[in-house]
Amino acid sequence: MSAPPYLLHHLLEAAVAAGPGRPALIDGTRRMDYAAFGAASTGCARRLRAAGLQRGDRVAIVLPKSIEECWAIFGISAADGVFVPINPLLKPEQMRHIIDDAGAKIIVTNGASIDALRAMFAGRAAGPLLLDTGEASWPATASDETALDNAAIGEDLAAILYTSGSTGRPKGVMLSHRNLLAGTRIVRTYLGIEPHDRILSVLPFSFDYGLNQLLTAVEQGAVTALLTFRFGDEIVHAIREHDITGLAGVPTVWAILTRAAPALAKSPPPALRYITNSGGAVPTQTVQRLRELMPDTRIFLMYGLTEAFRSTYLPPEEINRRPTSIGKAIPECEVFAVTPDGRRTRPGEPGILVHRGPTVSLGYWNRPEDTARVIRPNPLMPAERGGEPVCYSGDIVTQDDDGYFYFVGRGDAMIKSAGYRISPTEVEEVLMATGAFRQIAVIGLPDAVAGQRVHAVGVAADGSIDIPCTLKSAAEHLASFMVPRAIELVDALPTTANGKVDYQLLVRQRAGHAER
Repeated sequence: MSAPPYLLHHLLEAAVAAGPGRPALIDGTRRMDYAAFGAASTGCARRLRAAGLQRGDRVAIVLPKSIEECWAIFGISAADGVFVPINPLLKPEQMRHIIDDAGAKIIVTNGASIDALRAMFAGRAAGPLLLDTGEASWPATASDETALDNAAIGEDLAAILYTSGSTGRPKGVMLSHRNLLAGTRIVRTYLGIEPHDRILSVLPFSFDYGLNQLLTAVEQGAVTALLTFRFGDEIVHAIREHDITGLAGVPTVWAILTRAAPALAKSPPPALRYITNSGGAVPTQTVQRLRELMPDTRIFLMYGLTEAFRSTYLPPEEINRRPTSIGKAIPECEVFAVTPDGRRTRPGEPGILVHRGPTVSLGYWNRPEDTARVIRPNPLMPAERGGEPVCYSGDIVTQDDDGYFYFVGRGDAMIKSAGYRISPTEVEEVLMATGAFRQIAVIGLPDAVAGQRVHAVGVAADGSIDIPCTLKSAAEHLASFMVPRAIELVDALPTTANGKVDYQLLVRQRAGHAER
């Protein structure tokens, strides 16, 4: 009997051993079976080792969603490195921040990104090494499949996923091998993923929820079909073409499918067994429409945060009874709500959602103070009684008598739009840098498609602003999903008694006029 996996790439090694000829990846017209997937991963690891990669070194991945990105993730793990996937939608200066903050020694990339990255680090005496996956000599051929020796153990750092908070630039969430394996095992369990499943991957691997689709498929030796889409019918076409059985999305995906995918309305996808949502609440009417369009497809609604992966899920059979619930604790984890003084809340009493279990992350890369605010001692289990770190989400929830949770509000000003976590401060800094404003405040307003839309409220520096020009300037420095949908000019921003901008009042005053 083989030893249980404890490093990320062990999942791929086990899948190769169980069925080397089984299909693994679909990328447009390209196909890769598990034998070739394993060989490519091993070839990547050997190339990284030859380039000088040491245990714990960070490797940034700047690639589009592709077969290359898949084997790079496992190859970095096999080389005892730490992978840092970067969303290709980010602007160069945002990428540079992540690469610098993580201290990436190597960047795995290809195509047009190579020239942009070379220019980005051209003035440095010792910038990161760029490796091009498009080179004919990489990855290795199937004849070079033997695994490398590993010094890493399950508690070691495996990945850093960058996510925005309510202030400042994105922070890197540190995930161990055991964190990732636990998340894989847990989600596979309650979704019932099996080797015959065919999972459509539409979310970026820089997003923990997107990464999990790849890992659960590999763990089971299932198929992952990769898709970058613009229109809803592209998703519907891929579901039918590849006999997809599972699809994960964020609220924007479901809004697109129910509003702008005529092909879905013609007939439900026959093989689609389940769909899952995270990254924000799905409006009840959207859930109802999905059930009408796909009556035989099970819908799992989930809540989570990168710092602890998934926290809760709502079983499909509970949707009618609890349509507004974010669900109950995922397997192997305990979720509870506490008051500010650390007391467990009573049913119906608002409190901060706290997550305990094997998916609690290692905290933020090189940010001990931020880590200490989120990863704290368990308030319900003192250290002398075997207490352990838990994750404070910052989100306010209530719990009913049956143990199901309900989202009340965010404990910070973070905006969640189309599944992305957006820092208002980061957007404000870019807008202020245009010189057009004396003051600016960025808020999230309800939006039926994106969950929240980014909205800016500003005081002009000289009384007049060319708003389209200002938005265009901001778009040069911000990813598209971070650019405000609109800029609203006011004479003055409201303030609290302490003289700070009253963000809550700005939201309340505008929520009634938000797009529905």
